[in-house]
Amino acid sequence: MADENVEQQRRSTCSRRGFFAGSGALLGLGLLPRQSFAAQSSANTPHWRPEVRFTPRRNWMNDPNGLVRHRGEYHLFFQHNPSGIEHANMSWGHAVSTDLVNWQHLPVALEPDELGEIFSGSAVVDEHDSSGLFGGGSGIVACYTSAGRTQTQSIAHSSDGGRTWTKYPGNPVIDNPGIADFRDPKVIRHEPAGKWVLLLAAGDRVLFYESTDLLNWTKASEFGAEHGAHGGVWECPDLFELPVDGDESRSRWVLVVSINPGGPAGGSATQYFVGDFDGTEFVNENDPDEVRWVDRGADFYACQSWFGVPPEDGRRLWVGWMSNWAYAQHVPTSPWRGAMTAPREVGLTESSSGTRLVQRPVRELESARGPARHWRGMVPEHATAPRFRGTALDIVAEFEIVDGRPEFGFEVLAGDEHRTLIGYDAESRRLFVDRTRSGSAEVAPEFPARHETPLSVDGSRVRLRILLDHCGVEVFAEDGAAVLTELVLPDAGDDRGRVFCSGGRVFLESLRVHELRT
Repeated sequence: MADENVEQQRRSTCSRRGFFAGSGALLGLGLLPRQSFAAQSSANTPHWRPEVRFTPRRNWMNDPNGLVRHRGEYHLFFQHNPSGIEHANMSWGHAVSTDLVNWQHLPVALEPDELGEIFSGSAVVDEHDSSGLFGGGSGIVACYTSAGRTQTQSIAHSSDGGRTWTKYPGNPVIDNPGIADFRDPKVIRHEPAGKWVLLLAAGDRVLFYESTDLLNWTKASEFGAEHGAHGGVWECPDLFELPVDGDESRSRWVLVVSINPGGPAGGSATQYFVGDFDGTEFVNENDPDEVRWVDRGADFYACQSWFGVPPEDGRRLWVGWMSNWAYAQHVPTSPWRGAMTAPREVGLTESSSGTRLVQRPVRELESARGPARHWRGMVPEHATAPRFRGTALDIVAEFEIVDGRPEFGFEVLAGDEHRTLIGYDAESRRLFVDRTRSGSAEVAPEFPARHETPLSVDGSRVRLRILLDHCGVEVFAEDGAAVLTELVLPDAGDDRGRVFCSGGRVFLESLRVHELRT
């Protein structure tokens, strides 16, 4: 693990390319001249290292694990190889944050043992010592997959805020019933029934177990063999209740399941179901053949939500792994491989097609914003302005279509040969990210691609928010009704951005561009 001073130096010298240059005349506004910042100097921080997304200091990372809030800290555990940049030697890495933006790296929490490697899982706060592991006090209980000869489920507990862990001597607490893919336990508390509920991904379905003490589990039900997408193995389930449009009287349960392969952009992806849960069985309220994707980009997987967010906060918060199993082991970042998305707030809204999931970046991310630069005005066809620069930006825009059926949006992370396009096609009514020319890095043959998602807009207005952070983009349209998450790997120095429009005209009602800094 890198020395703390090296990490602080990286943060202080991280490349801050930006801001803006170009045609103020188009919008009748004067633009600030380009500002330059010191280039990254540390060999441990190449130009792909994100500014606000979490990455390990070094070595491999995939799924988020054990997300729990305890004693004012958000805990982020993650699948980690402490010894190398390949997927091997799976352990639980660990970091904590008080604001979901700035993270403190901690020592590896759980390492392989005689039962096998430590695969994905979850964590809860045992507030009233239902497990009997805390001598009448409270603490964190982690439930994870022991991946040895077979996949079984084990637990560990911590009385000191997750700094040290004791594995339960009676592990495994759930034996393998003869299923090859039997993993990723997600534990929740179901207060109306007064019990703990554990979800397991088991091949092509989710199994539900119940317990009163977190130690002894009984199978209660299963879901999914004939529901949703089945192009690959199901993984990393999650389950939570959300109000619809803020109305607690119309709450629904959301069951989330990742799948590999079979995603809409190829490779791995995450689907969800909306319905009811009585503490024992989940009932899907939609047609079993209907598939709903959490994110139609290529790089949002294994998302998990935080346990223990205070009721007065009222939010459901989650984060996902920003990669895809189709090429994850070939992403050329170094000395680390793997990044998380920005943490997101998750909600439900009623739409013409039923109750739908919406996502938006957590409000805490606004603390990382620099001062905004603003534009407003007409963007005629083939316009090349306004222009800006930056590799870590928070872009908020509202467009209005004036005439034609244009394709419009932003070109970002551009250089003389490369660029990434993010925008809306009014003809097909689809949001897109085009990374066919995002950089020269060789990842995999399927990596250069254009990925899209349907987007219904209110009249002629299109609202976008884009988180641009060195090696990836997260695009949220119409308050998070449509989301695309994509790795992009621009060459060093590819930092130019501009608004583009073709096939018609649009009016840029507002544009704010913030540099992101931690």
